[in-house]
Amino acid sequence: MIRRRNVKIVATLGPASDTPEMIRKLFDAGADVFRLNMSHLDHKNLKRVHAAVRQVEEECGRPIGILADLQGPKLRIGEMKDGAATLETGKRFRLDMGKKAGDQTRAPLPHPAIFDAVTAGQMLLLDDGKIRLLVKGKGHDYIDTEIVTGGRLSNRKGVSLPDTVLPLAALTEKDRSDLDMALELGVDWVALSFVQRPEDVAEARKIARGRAAVMAKIEKPQALKHLEEIIEISDAIMVARGDLGVELPLEQVPGWQKRLTRAARRSGKPVVVATQMLESMISAPTPTRAEVSDVATAVFEGADAIMLSAESAAGQFPVEAVAMMDRVAQSVEGDPTYPGIIYAQRAEPEATGADAISAAAHSVADTLKAAAIVCWTNSGSTGLRAARERPHVPIIVLTPVPATARRLALVWGLHCVLTEDAKDLDDLSDRAGRIAFSEGFAQPGQRIVVTAGVPLGTPGATNMLRVSFVGRREQGE
Repeated sequence: MIRRRNVKIVATLGPASDTPEMIRKLFDAGADVFRLNMSHLDHKNLKRVHAAVRQVEEECGRPIGILADLQGPKLRIGEMKDGAATLETGKRFRLDMGKKAGDQTRAPLPHPAIFDAVTAGQMLLLDDGKIRLLVKGKGHDYIDTEIVTGGRLSNRKGVSLPDTVLPLAALTEKDRSDLDMALELGVDWVALSFVQRPEDVAEARKIARGRAAVMAKIEKPQALKHLEEIIEISDAIMVARGDLGVELPLEQVPGWQKRLTRAARRSGKPVVVATQMLESMISAPTPTRAEVSDVATAVFEGADAIMLSAESAAGQFPVEAVAMMDRVAQSVEGDPTYPGIIYAQRAEPEATGADAISAAAHSVADTLKAAAIVCWTNSGSTGLRAARERPHVPIIVLTPVPATARRLALVWGLHCVLTEDAKDLDDLSDRAGRIAFSEGFAQPGQRIVVTAGVPLGTPGATNMLRVSFVGRREQGE
């Protein structure tokens, strides 16, 4: 199955979509990677849904990526008297360690780390930012605030601290248990929530030990201050616009989306744009015009993947949401302005042999109007470099490693095919041509550009470029 677009689609699985039958429909509609949200999955259901995706993968004969999204720390107030209270703007409000139910003057906050970290003048946000509190003073077990924006506060609403670096690890005990299970099952990607600093990602990488790629979710203002280091240590990033839009002024989120996308592209790391992309399709069969424009913007920016959350997990129209995202992406990539916009954002190759080969493959393919670029890879690094160039021709990735093919299912423009390692240089070129033909990318007599590492099978050593004719012997190196 050929996708008629380069950007990939990540669909979250949930009660509306986690059966093998629905997963197959979502895949046929355009989903390339499936997200499993560990905030709503126990280990029994994680195993069940993982097995369902792998069943569909076997039926389709195409590599499918699985992303396990860890919950991260959840900061919440305690119980409120009568279930809720109304906070009045301008009044004082106390958060404390007491166990008594809250009212319009105070609420319990069972998180000692917050009391240690906050200082006067910082903001606390309750219930996704609907209620805003300004810290006026504190003790070891209480925080006194002024209500800047009031409202109705009910039981166990979330607490956000946009101005505060919290001394909390990104991995809770639940996350560690979920991560161990996900790695044992063999998921391809792990998304890390609540990232504040590079050390948070390093901890997850240490546990994963290469068994899964680690994606840092950028949803905290603190992470923006360490963006370059976080991208450097991560395998990919996610622009988690929901939480980012709670802790940042909403009008700043689109600019940060562009900056994050471009920073990831410069580094050659995949970037996923997520949250509320087709939100209205949770309950409606068609999206709003603004949502379509939002999806289109991410595609125009050259994001590797765009993601559906509740739309596919719990919505009434999960298949229609994926199909709509697929149509929007195809339309954008077929727009006459798209190639110029993508090329204008292209990063200069790094001063390495592998990057030089990938840049040369792009240039040669353009000059010769080649049918495709074909990359042989074991580790996946050759495919990532090829995608970083954002060429105008299809990229076929040939690998003998199923885990590599599944991870690269997330990456812009990569069509992954499982095949055994090439025996020699003749086999390398001949098989690249045969697969380009059989997969529907090239016709006999057309040229393809082939990249690989010599000696064959050497990880990270892309150092060879060949131009081959499909159906004929290669024409030279």
